[in-house]
Amino acid sequence: MTTRLYLQPGPYQQPKETASQSVKPDGTRELVDRYGRVARDLRVSLTDRCNLRCTYCMPAEGLEWLPTEQSLDDEEINRLIRIAVEKLGIRQIRFTGGEPLLRKNLESIIEATSRLRTDEGESVRTALTTNGLGLDRRIDALKKAGLHRVNISLDTIDAERYVALTRRDRLAGVLSSIEAAVAAGLDPVKINAVVMPGVNEVDIVPLAAFCLERGAQLRFIEQMPLGPRDQWKRTDMVTAAQILERLEERFDLTPAREPRGAAPAALWNATDREDPQITGTLGIIASVTHPFCGDCDRSRLTSDGTIRNCLFARTETPLRDLMRAGASDDELAAAWAGAMWEKKPGHGIDDEGFLQPDRPMSAIGG
Repeated sequence: MTTRLYLQPGPYQQPKETASQSVKPDGTRELVDRYGRVARDLRVSLTDRCNLRCTYCMPAEGLEWLPTEQSLDDEEINRLIRIAVEKLGIRQIRFTGGEPLLRKNLESIIEATSRLRTDEGESVRTALTTNGLGLDRRIDALKKAGLHRVNISLDTIDAERYVALTRRDRLAGVLSSIEAAVAAGLDPVKINAVVMPGVNEVDIVPLAAFCLERGAQLRFIEQMPLGPRDQWKRTDMVTAAQILERLEERFDLTPAREPRGAAPAALWNATDREDPQITGTLGIIASVTHPFCGDCDRSRLTSDGTIRNCLFARTETPLRDLMRAGASDDELAAAWAGAMWEKKPGHGIDDEGFLQPDRPMSAIGG
């Protein structure tokens, strides 16, 4: 059986020439681009540092971390988040890194975010993307602070391959954190797995079974050109179609939703043929072979205070510098909206002239 890929992006509107429509009658703005997409989801990187050294993300010796004085402090982060929510229409915030659990005051930042109200009068939806190390010890405090959901990165449940991939012997800690997140009721607990050729293809089915048995939602991610340069090759990557073929060796799959909307993952309802009592949802994020740029609703704030309108953007807008020079909230909001207005129609990975971003993934934020 071949499962149909429900991954087509939405249509683009005709590009507009001015950003005047981003200003609403009450003086607030929307993060709209010239193709009509509106950003409602903000990714906030809290640090570029990480306690793993995943082979597809960074070299074994790590990277040159940002000096502390160049990173946003807690007050600056809270201010920019408030501006995003109150003046720019952001409704969801995901905290990322590097590894966001390395941010000492993470709970207080989430608590301050949770007190804000969106343009719809609702609480901001908060989420965390993490490698899981130490999450089990902080999960109760994070939930109390207002954390709604968590994504945990896990590319294999084989101890030897985990060490080879991450260059750290920490698998037990990640598995403990997954159990703790499920027990805490952060539903759904999402598990992110990057599939790499000749590295962890063999883990596709075991990972799926592991997550379904525990009530977690596994999402496979096509590897993207965001790690060490010259390591990624478009022709060598494991595609969404190939991942589905592997899954269908053991699971019955039916599409969970169509259309996908702005969500990055296409979802399937899965039943384990070896034990039909085990059911749940699996997802695939096909950023390369079936890009969803036409539905993208994200803006990104790096740990040193720049705005990126796309994960693969080649330009950034430095809000930190404006803020430290005395810019008002309205001036910062206008600069942010201007940055988003210039967003390109797509990430361009398949374009002949594609250039990998200057920053690696850990410095951009997931």
